[in-house]
Amino acid sequence: MAGSAQRPLLFLDVDGPLIPFGSPDPYPLYGPDRPEDPTSHPLLPRLDPAHGPRLMSLPCEMVWATTWAADANECIAPRLGLPDLAVVPWPEPSADDERDERAGLHWKTRTLVGWAAGRPFAWVDDEISDADRGWVAAHHGGRALLHRVDARSGLGDADYRVLAAWLRSA
Repeated sequence: MAGSAQRPLLFLDVDGPLIPFGSPDPYPLYGPDRPEDPTSHPLLPRLDPAHGPRLMSLPCEMVWATTWAADANECIAPRLGLPDLAVVPWPEPSADDERDERAGLHWKTRTLVGWAAGRPFAWVDDEISDADRGWVAAHHGGRALLHRVDARSGLGDADYRVLAAWLRSA
């Protein structure tokens, strides 16, 4: 992607931000899942295809930051009309993990800061905490927005406004 080195990164989680869960109320469904489809997953019908154009309009380079890993390009991207995106590879567990967990640090935080390598980034996830914000502020040389999304509702209008404003200013 030409010029992508100057664009901020958008690290995008799937479960919670794009596929809401945890509400006692029923979720809207955006199409039946096809049981014969090898990419079938019981929560995929909750994936609102309107996210695709909204995400594509953001001035950033999107990167999957999800446990869906490469499956996000097979199962999620086509339903949203997104191209294949880079995928953050998660490292094997290390000695840092237990210490980070005790400190309240999300297991993704260190890896995302390393992936960004000083580049401005926004991270959209439903599990971001103040501990993550503090760690990023202390260990990342560039600008960063850690935006927590309510997993019960997923990305909404207010979230997109915050992301668009921050990404345009990054």
